[in-house]
Amino acid sequence: MRAVRFHTHGGLDVLQVDDIDVPEPQPDEVLVEVAAAGVNPVDTYFRDGSYQPFAMPMIPGVDVAGEVAAVGTDVTDFEVGDSVVGTGIGKDHYGGYAEFAAVPTDRLAVLPDDADLVAAGGAGVAGVTAWRALVDHGGMQLGETVLIHGGSGGVGHAAVQLANAAGAHVITTAAPEYHDRVAELGADVVLDYGRDDLAEAVKDAAKGGGVDLTLDHRLDDYLQFDADVAATGGRVVGIGENDPQVGFELSSAARGKDLQITMMSMFNTPELTAPLRELAGLLGAGDFEIDVARTYDLDEAADAQRAVMEDSFLGKLVITP
Repeated sequence: MRAVRFHTHGGLDVLQVDDIDVPEPQPDEVLVEVAAAGVNPVDTYFRDGSYQPFAMPMIPGVDVAGEVAAVGTDVTDFEVGDSVVGTGIGKDHYGGYAEFAAVPTDRLAVLPDDADLVAAGGAGVAGVTAWRALVDHGGMQLGETVLIHGGSGGVGHAAVQLANAAGAHVITTAAPEYHDRVAELGADVVLDYGRDDLAEAVKDAAKGGGVDLTLDHRLDDYLQFDADVAATGGRVVGIGENDPQVGFELSSAARGKDLQITMMSMFNTPELTAPLRELAGLLGAGDFEIDVARTYDLDEAADAQRAVMEDSFLGKLVITP
């Protein structure tokens, strides 16, 4: 089979397409014929050495979707021919940038037969991170005001839909060209993240005068902002930052509101199958979708990883082997 691999850490030039054997599934694994693999910033962190993969040469790609081609001897919940979605395979297991991937069953869920497998390939990290942040860590409740920074991004556009489905009052930020689509996905208020009066606009849009729950993907830019717009007893869930030095300019704004701040990583999810099954159900019911901005073949993996870090787009980038 053909697979993208890197044999050493480095820039985009270390990615190459190799011809290798199709993997044999271990007893607890499913062999997936890959229809699509989402491209995520974390894929680049494993490649450049910021995060350490478990083995070299490494196949990148945390997300995967496709059809079951074979099952391990201990597998009972999956059958050949099932459509599946998975995530969490690029850290300690070979990833999805390949024609086939052997995936442990604790990182997979069965999809409806008519699911769009290309879109599902981008659902894992985005959907599970959004679910964990809003539901598990954030404790999102019906009728609360939820602020989602970057509602056009991969996690952001997933979070907008999940918050809307949960009955929240959803405020989000995005570039103006994405406002209409983000509103279609379920945002009640979409604001230009570049406006000078953004904090006042968020507070004006918030029911009760403050934000109950904030999903923040750039804590270095917005942590103080989050405290300023929060309601008393508000919660902030941080999923990332550009600069690792994160802090408050005026911590009293957070203390005075009893602000709760939680940092999270999707890789700490105790059971990935649980949120994946929830997402698969929402996909089947038509209540959740992944916008695919662009697709790339295996030979274009370097361009895909460049684009995920540098380009502006709505939704997800996916590799289709």
